[in-house]
Amino acid sequence: MLKRRNKSLRTRALIALAVIAASLAIALTTPVRLGLDLRGGTQIVLETRSTPTTDADAAATDRTLEVLRGRIDALGVAEPTLVRSGDHRILVELPGVHDPKKAADVLGRTAQLTVHAVLGPAGSADRATAPPADPAEERVLPDESGQPLRLRAAELTGRDVKGADARFDPQGGAGWHVTVDFTKTGQNRWKQVTARAACQPAGDPQRRVAIVLDNKIISAPQVEPSVPCGTGIPGGTTQITGSFDQAEARELALLISGGALPVPVETVEQRTIGATLGDAAIEAAAWAAVIGTALTALFIIAVYRLLGLLATVALACYGLISYAALAALGATLTLPGLAGFVLAIGMAVDANVLVFERAREEYAARSRPSPRSALAAGFRGALSAIADSNITTLIAAALLFAFSSGPVRGFGVTLAIGVLASMVSALVISRVLAEFAVGRPAVHRRPRITGIAGTGWVRDRLLRRGPFLLRRPRRWLAASAVLLVVTASGILVRGLDFGIEFTGGRLIEYATSSPVDPDRARTALTDAGFPRAVVQSSGDSGLTVRAEDLSNADEATVTATIRDLGGGTKKVRDELIGPSMGDELRRNALIALCLALGAQLLYLAVRFRWVFGTAAVVALAHDVVILIGAFAWLGKPIDGVFLAALLTVIGYSVNDSVVLFDRVRELLGRDRTTPLPRLTNQAVLQTLPRTVNTGMGAALILTALAVLADDTLADFALALIIGLAIGTYSSVFTAASLVVELHPRRKAPRPPRSARRPEPAETAAPTVRKPRQRGLR
Repeated sequence: MLKRRNKSLRTRALIALAVIAASLAIALTTPVRLGLDLRGGTQIVLETRSTPTTDADAAATDRTLEVLRGRIDALGVAEPTLVRSGDHRILVELPGVHDPKKAADVLGRTAQLTVHAVLGPAGSADRATAPPADPAEERVLPDESGQPLRLRAAELTGRDVKGADARFDPQGGAGWHVTVDFTKTGQNRWKQVTARAACQPAGDPQRRVAIVLDNKIISAPQVEPSVPCGTGIPGGTTQITGSFDQAEARELALLISGGALPVPVETVEQRTIGATLGDAAIEAAAWAAVIGTALTALFIIAVYRLLGLLATVALACYGLISYAALAALGATLTLPGLAGFVLAIGMAVDANVLVFERAREEYAARSRPSPRSALAAGFRGALSAIADSNITTLIAAALLFAFSSGPVRGFGVTLAIGVLASMVSALVISRVLAEFAVGRPAVHRRPRITGIAGTGWVRDRLLRRGPFLLRRPRRWLAASAVLLVVTASGILVRGLDFGIEFTGGRLIEYATSSPVDPDRARTALTDAGFPRAVVQSSGDSGLTVRAEDLSNADEATVTATIRDLGGGTKKVRDELIGPSMGDELRRNALIALCLALGAQLLYLAVRFRWVFGTAAVVALAHDVVILIGAFAWLGKPIDGVFLAALLTVIGYSVNDSVVLFDRVRELLGRDRTTPLPRLTNQAVLQTLPRTVNTGMGAALILTALAVLADDTLADFALALIIGLAIGTYSSVFTAASLVVELHPRRKAPRPPRSARRPEPAETAAPTVRKPRQRGLR
């Protein structure tokens, strides 16, 4: 037996060393990709639209993506990202680009690129002619200087252009120029166009060739005098020269090489985050991680002593594994994802606490206790609860990934990685360290330093008093109903302040040199023509402005108005969500919430019983409504980050219920005579030390995040603090009380036949005592 145990320990140790070594190698060689909300830049979501001639299917969206990729490459953006999302959407990330207007203008140009021979200057009658929609017809368009030109029908289209590039020629004297490459078909057509133009005298407008995009002449160069008449420019390459600077040459090359989009595109979402905002978020989250983890480590060490210290070492390994997993998978670490990474530290503590509390029970129950055997029994006893609680959290993370987008989807990825890494940390690394430590002779002689040789002051007080908390379960259910009504009334009285993710519109955040009163800014914006703009303070000297319909021209007016009030003003965030995107996000959020509750019910029903699953889901719905109502009373926004917090609260709440129900199931299997209220109360008292210790670990990290983070992360932490408190209450008093009320009443077992009194052979008449006669002697 001892040999088998030592062999198992060596196997786990090798696995732990391999995981840590691989994680360290990845962490040192592969950096984690930061989202735009952490490194600054612009994110644009484009949606393709069908035309009468072209259907915007997946193939058309793929062709559009390739055209956009060429345009972005010509912009010179470092590490751009373009991916297709579904059949109709393209996600574009442009790090370092803080002027989304130019990027959106370049990406959104959809007209056909055409090349025309110039017939001459347009007369007064021609100027009134509107450009025809058909490129095969003649048209009148102004050139770069505004002179109207009559253009022949299109000779070439964007399909005839292979590419264009901006180049600098310091020796030939041409300076910056644009080189255009044609396809085989385009080479012959270009030669024919330039051959006719070369027959015209120098300076004649007919010697020019016009390049048109979006019914606008973007260049109308003149064929050089060195080109002979009737010969044209041979070869597949030509140069456009002129007084170009670098920016003008690059933009012209971009427009020529980009060509036409197969289908029109519409911007449905746009986010611009300043680098300073991302730096502040990283710094705040980093300080929250350091302080929260340090406080959690001190708490765990104070409660569990040596094993608490080893669990802290395992937590450090957990952080390394999570970071390496993010880097290896190429996942993007966003602002909510960073918060999820910090939050998962508290979740990683839960598995260790479950094991240590189980080990304490085993140590106290044995006649000849041994720390090593008690610890092994603790890991065995806590395995089912750890697995069930983590699987339910993974269900929430999967729903976040499936039904969300952008930063919230990144949070789901980070949360899933954190859960898996916490299981490796607790069940492999922490177990190896703990079993090795308790097996030392010095520790065996002094078992109290392990932290599991005593039951702990929380359990001691509960065992001494033995309160019957579930004596009257209906009173707890009535209290829950009252709390539910009070908080839910906030939804009716105050309403929900949906963020622009769910309503659509535009949100701009400013950093001003001097504080600006929101009421004063609201009045100024009303006078400027924006009476429905929502103005809120952000931080010490920040301001956010939100409106349903705000164009780029309107944004310039709003910025000027805020600048007049706050002096030096800097735009740190600019988010634009189209109405269709907002409707879809709101619908997906509701679907994700309903599926989360349904998935929890199904899983708990399979793992336990329908009664337990129903009680847990009712408690979850109770927590969800209370949290939403609390945010309604507080006037906090209901946005994508809140959705992430809400689904995390669901995972937290069901964790507590799973641990409690796991203990009730265990007690029901051992004891078939004790009434269910007594057994459930006993399970509550036995799991309450784990609930307190785990809650304290998570609360320390969330408090640090709420105090040190900015408004977005602070609201996220506030939602989780409220959810943690309500989830702890509901799992103990709401879910447990519902189990007692919904579970069929257990009938008292009949005594064994041998213990029954034998029935008489025949029925005897009842014995009647005669009254004693009283008298005197």
